[in-house]
Amino acid sequence: MSGTKIDGLAVAQAVKERVKKAASEIKSQGVNPCLATVLVGDSQASATYVKNKQKACAEVGITTKDHHLQDSISQKELNSLVDSLNNDKTVHGILVQLPLPDQINEFEVVSRILPTKDVDGLTPHNAGLLAMGKAVLKACTPSGIMELFDYYKIDLAGKNIVMINRSNLIGKPLYHMLLEKNATVTTCHSKTKNLADFTKSADVIITAVGDRTKFTLKQDMIKNGAIVIDVAITRHNGKLAGDCDYDDIIKKASFATPVPGGVGPITVAMLLKNTVTAASLSKGLGS
Repeated sequence: MSGTKIDGLAVAQAVKERVKKAASEIKSQGVNPCLATVLVGDSQASATYVKNKQKACAEVGITTKDHHLQDSISQKELNSLVDSLNNDKTVHGILVQLPLPDQINEFEVVSRILPTKDVDGLTPHNAGLLAMGKAVLKACTPSGIMELFDYYKIDLAGKNIVMINRSNLIGKPLYHMLLEKNATVTTCHSKTKNLADFTKSADVIITAVGDRTKFTLKQDMIKNGAIVIDVAITRHNGKLAGDCDYDDIIKKASFATPVPGGVGPITVAMLLKNTVTAASLSKGLGS
């Protein structure tokens, strides 16, 4: 048996085409969608992520404003920048690239972003709305995963889903999105005992650990026909990889995402979607 590859690049392209059309439509009504990016420090990985997001914005007609700050910046200075972007009517989305330096309180910075400009969907306001099923701007990676399910017409109702992650970025928001689709969701994490007992009975496994020295999802940990969504990105044997070896897992799974080329591209596409949505809402044009 060999399952179907979930092609994140193809799904991302489909979303980008919709976003490009939406951006063109709101531009015709006098709104130029704009994303402000904030990068603190000289992390090569963070710089690459921001550059890729800016490039993707340009492809769909979203303007970007780049703010690259020294890693010695104070909490007060960063807060002040966020405040100024909140007040800038030409900016519709604010993306503060995480992680931030040790002297910065990330929660304080993220919480300061206006919920209507929170294109990462991480503010307490938007996280609360998501828990109540009322969010408009939702966390990008979880909403991207839901887009993958929709694209491949995977019905989640009644499915037993095991998620190996409990972070504010992925596990917690995704939990609520899956419940909205009538799935039964079990959240596992580093303190879960006998993890394989959970994964072996799962219809869908969503894994986002990102450390192969501590965890690898192996073929004998999944049942025949399971769906595997690998959110992690790390380096393994000198190559980019996730929590599992795709070539091994796909022999037993019905669907699986590769790394790279799976969840990563659709995450960026959902950021673009959120930015255009925020721009539309800023002028009362709808999402």
